[in-house]
Amino acid sequence: MNDRPRCVTGINQLDNDLNGGLPIGSSVLVSGPSGTGKTTLCMQFLVNGLKYDEKGIFFTSSENVIKLKKHQSVYDYFNDDIINKKNISIIDLWSISDKLGLNPARYDSEEANVLFEVIRDITKELDARRLVIDSITSLCYRLNTKEMLRDFIFKIGSSLAAMRCTTLLTSELPPDTYQYSNYNIEEFIADGIFYLSDVERKGDLIRTFQVIKMRGTPHARTKFTLNMSSKNGIELTPMLKSNI
Repeated sequence: MNDRPRCVTGINQLDNDLNGGLPIGSSVLVSGPSGTGKTTLCMQFLVNGLKYDEKGIFFTSSENVIKLKKHQSVYDYFNDDIINKKNISIIDLWSISDKLGLNPARYDSEEANVLFEVIRDITKELDARRLVIDSITSLCYRLNTKEMLRDFIFKIGSSLAAMRCTTLLTSELPPDTYQYSNYNIEEFIADGIFYLSDVERKGDLIRTFQVIKMRGTPHARTKFTLNMSSKNGIELTPMLKSNI
């Protein structure tokens, strides 16, 4: 099991927890309330892939491309060069949906399949090895049934795995809720779960991170404090060794 090829996240503490990184082709749910660092972790995952000549795609459905780039530009690892050179492509999922003429409120099964095929074809065309959908929650709102949701996520995961593309799907959660998805389906289909949350200490909210599940590799379930610095991006420290 340890010999399975890895997709190195570039976040050292996380790679150590995963015995070298994510198994290539995995789909991972990145779950947590607003403000816990999901988007930053996902973008850093894509940028770190450039060290291994792995192109990335960031499909956004929660904020527009201009805002996303502006918010990420506060980190030293992110700059316009990586976008201009097309090593990382940031794509507005709703713009694609509108151009395809899909229902802006609810998709039927045919429309959901069209969107899946577009995501798959773009990934293949760009030869991407890392992909993010931020967020899968907002996309799920347009799928009519749990069966459609299950089918969509399964097809995304299996088709991208066949292309050796590793995928992160962010899941928005209400605060103070110990769950991993809004529909209680996503976590069973995904290969892994990263859970980001908050812990209150003396009136402050401390961000936390934990690997809940990861198929295909032994892993620790250490709970980390999560800090986001402009220099290093995501920084993880085991809670037992922290000063909080």
